[in-house]
Amino acid sequence: MSDFLIYEKEGAVVTLTMNEPEKRNPLSASATFSNVVATMDRIHDDPGVRCVILTGNGPSFSAGGDIRVMKQQATPEVSEIEIRHFYRRGIQKMARAIFDLEVPIIAAINGHAIGAGLDLACLCDIRIASETAKLASSFIKVGIVPGDGGAWLLPRVIGMSRAAEMMLTGDTIDARKALEWNLVSQVVPLDQLMTAAREMAGRIAQNPSHSIRLTKRLMRESLRAPFDTVMELSAVYQAVSHKTPDHTEAVNAFLEKRAPQYS
Repeated sequence: MSDFLIYEKEGAVVTLTMNEPEKRNPLSASATFSNVVATMDRIHDDPGVRCVILTGNGPSFSAGGDIRVMKQQATPEVSEIEIRHFYRRGIQKMARAIFDLEVPIIAAINGHAIGAGLDLACLCDIRIASETAKLASSFIKVGIVPGDGGAWLLPRVIGMSRAAEMMLTGDTIDARKALEWNLVSQVVPLDQLMTAAREMAGRIAQNPSHSIRLTKRLMRESLRAPFDTVMELSAVYQAVSHKTPDHTEAVNAFLEKRAPQYS
């Protein structure tokens, strides 16, 4: 099968497009998870990438898990142990790869972000939604729980009370409510979505690559490490940053009142 993600690089920005529109860009196949993990590795190993945009082809961002796969997993032929390993080696491995990527990711939510599709958006650092976007943590509607880290992610994005409301009702919210709840930072017309995402990516990508990556790493570590640990890690990252050519260039450019030229 063809790759789930279309990979396009322009300058320092990579655009990833989920490309199974006829199935609403589902997150259920082992090949899909492997493709995403390999793509994260590719981006991580390319120091020329400073920002990523993730979006979906067609009317959906991602509809999450494929109901047909869920039905198959419910049969007696598939054991609980097999399902556990399917999650650990599949969608959880994908989620870890995205979470651990040091390059910032902007989710350009073009349409429905449902279940695992919403969790995928929450794995991104910045979320911009089209006016037509619909979002739901809908696992409970099909009698399961978030199996990909969503119960950890969503409360950290919108707070425990609103996350509980979304997860325990399974209700769908529109883009305006998502903005009100800080689930997304911008809502724009659909025909302006990618323009807004590229503008944001451009503003990020004009900064030094090492500073972008280490800043995101600090933010990620701050979600799970004590304050003292983050302070010590900040000192180490700062010591490294002070000795980079890009830091020297930034300081010289500021003093000389010119635009910096980063290597």
